[in-house]
Amino acid sequence: MKRIAVFCGASLGFNPIYKEAAVALGNHFAHHKIGLVYGGGKIGMMGAIADTILAHNGEVIGVIPKLLEKEEVVHAAVEEMIVCKKMSERKVIISKLVDGYVTLPGGFGTLDELFEALTLGQLHIEQKPIGILNVSGFFDGVLVQLDKMVSEGFLKQANRDMLIVGTSVEDLMQKMNDYKAPQISHVIHKVVR
Repeated sequence: MKRIAVFCGASLGFNPIYKEAAVALGNHFAHHKIGLVYGGGKIGMMGAIADTILAHNGEVIGVIPKLLEKEEVVHAAVEEMIVCKKMSERKVIISKLVDGYVTLPGGFGTLDELFEALTLGQLHIEQKPIGILNVSGFFDGVLVQLDKMVSEGFLKQANRDMLIVGTSVEDLMQKMNDYKAPQISHVIHKVVR
């Protein structure tokens, strides 16, 4: 994979293990020459991963909506900063630039971006690997909810299986490299045409 989008928080959270995970992922990207596409912030988890990659002279592309383009938020050291009009436009731009998605701990925006990517995969609009780095069980509740959606008939197991889960950077990246998208459903295929 040449470029990966990373969805993560504008906060570091209360546990330093979250920042450590962002730094570890940034080091992996830099070492393997994987470009980062992210929300363009200099704070929180976003700042931690961007700073790590920039310290190794790696590729970092920020995509930030105009309403968030404030001096205290936008990462001034990122040379390629794409400013867009709306949050929804940001996701479209990011999806066009990347070969896959990784989600680190974050809040509402992080989950919004994750589920948008999963929906694009479910509808076969994209077939890119979508992973979460489940740092210290951060996403355990989300995973339980997804399993509940399957058991109650609201989500197909094949679509649930699109979400790649890793507990370490190496584990997650290996699973993402090995990912095979599910076959196109005949029902979805007919609807799309």
